[in-house]
Amino acid sequence: EVQLVESGGGLVQAGGSLRLSCVASGIAFDGYAMGWFRQAPGKAREDISCINTDGDTYYSESVKGRFTISIDNAKNTVDLQMNSLKPEDTAVYYCAYYKPTSWGVFGSHLMCKRDDYRGQGTQVTVSS
Repeated sequence: EVQLVESGGGLVQAGGSLRLSCVASGIAFDGYAMGWFRQAPGKAREDISCINTDGDTYYSESVKGRFTISIDNAKNTVDLQMNSLKPEDTAVYYCAYYKPTSWGVFGSHLMCKRDDYRGQGTQVTVSS
């Protein structure tokens, strides 16, 4: 079973930066994808970014241009560099793992479906 452990959350002022990291263990198949989703109190889950082992990426419109996802295939880690943070970015951020059957590339766009495994989450709070 895949296990995911996140780190890097915290409190930051608006306009600041944070870097989230996630380490995956127990990966049994190549061709997976990893990503991040977030959930704020009283709000629906938002899938914000994912990346496959080929480096194809997806970003939601709300974070595009501010967040950058990266993957280290050798270390089975995925990072999310978050810049120009806004109070509306405040949420619990979850690392996600997608099996090879749970993502696809359509044209030049990566699409990640519902995650197969997720981490425990890390809190990100952006103060105004």
